[in-house]
Amino acid sequence: MESSKIAEYLLKIKAVRLSVNEPFTWSSGWKSPIYCDNRLSLSFPEVRNFIKASFVKMVNEKFPEAEAIAGVATGAIALGALVADEMELPMVYIRSKAKGHGMQNLVEGQVTAGGKYVVIEDLISTGGSSVKAVNALKESGAEVLGTIAIFSYGFPQATELFKSTGSPYYSLTNMAELLQKAEDFDYLKPEEQATILEWQKDPEQWRKTTS
Repeated sequence: MESSKIAEYLLKIKAVRLSVNEPFTWSSGWKSPIYCDNRLSLSFPEVRNFIKASFVKMVNEKFPEAEAIAGVATGAIALGALVADEMELPMVYIRSKAKGHGMQNLVEGQVTAGGKYVVIEDLISTGGSSVKAVNALKESGAEVLGTIAIFSYGFPQATELFKSTGSPYYSLTNMAELLQKAEDFDYLKPEEQATILEWQKDPEQWRKTTS
């Protein structure tokens, strides 16, 4: 399965990092023992091309009416460009905040009013930044068909946030696949896997108990 293969790739290129004693802090403020840096995939042609092909396949399957691609800054700008180039579609990218000079754009590139766009992300955690990008694109006049990310943690918060946009999200792989591959390849020690599973049950509570 493509999902399993991508999870394997992410582990092999060490895109997945662990730090239980000094947790990572996400943009949402959550503390986490795991961080998935999918931007590393760009440095490995075999991985990059497989992910690109998987994105293109999912866009064709889920959103065959897509007319343009939008990458989310900064992690998915290059990914969005790869997908748009392969599909011969227009591409824009969405900043995390409006540029402080010039045109002060939040969305860079030419947005076609009413055009059907698919948003490309590197990962989805709580969904906050991704939903912000979707809304910015909609405010620019686009119709957002949906969002596709390389990886999703599968948090219910993300599902709820995306409901507010009226568009779905999908991921090429997910936490369950990642942990299964980590077990298959002995990438994680049993106690590390146990910590991640405990954190996954209630990330906010885990933060409180480790702060």
